[in-house]
Amino acid sequence: MSKGREGAAAGGGAAAVLLRYLQEQNRPYSAQDAFGNLQREHGLGKAAVVKALEQLAQQGRIREKAYGKQKIYFADQEQLPAASDEELRSLDGEIATLSGKVQELQQSCRQMEAELKELNSSMTTHEVAREIEELRKDCASYTEKLERIKSATNHVTPEEKEKVCSEQKLYCKEWRRRKRMATELLEAILEGYPKSKKQFFEEVGIETDEDHNVTLPTAV
Repeated sequence: MSKGREGAAAGGGAAAVLLRYLQEQNRPYSAQDAFGNLQREHGLGKAAVVKALEQLAQQGRIREKAYGKQKIYFADQEQLPAASDEELRSLDGEIATLSGKVQELQQSCRQMEAELKELNSSMTTHEVAREIEELRKDCASYTEKLERIKSATNHVTPEEKEKVCSEQKLYCKEWRRRKRMATELLEAILEGYPKSKKQFFEEVGIETDEDHNVTLPTAV
């Protein structure tokens, strides 16, 4: 047999294999996908696969569709045998069963994703151990500080505290009274003063509580 006839025979064999494969699978494939799926079993070269697919498409035995620079090939649906009502019902049942399984798997995936997210946000064993050690150090430090306070001899008695609070109230009351008197006196002087209040304070050397950010304690 001549090389031309051998090539034609090989091409015809590749075309038959590819046509049968596309009809049996009944799904789209690129030339690369078809070559990868059939190479080991049938020993087809990539060039032979590409050429056979193009010939089958030109002959109208399969369909061809371009997506950018890539082409996909799939069986011509009109050449496939029509399914009977019984086969269609069986397919509908399979679709319903598979749809149910898909929903179950999706639900399972969502649950696992939630568990994974929770685990990722949780501390690791090493981090927990380190946190416990830090808390123990804090507790020891606070305990030592508390013991020092308890053992001190200079505690303020309730009577001393009450005395200090009473004195504070007295001094704050006097502070308010004197501040009110000074304010009234200064306002009376400023009525006949030709310059501004600020200039008067600067000339006399008066400093206010506000100048030193001092706030009179709230009356209790």
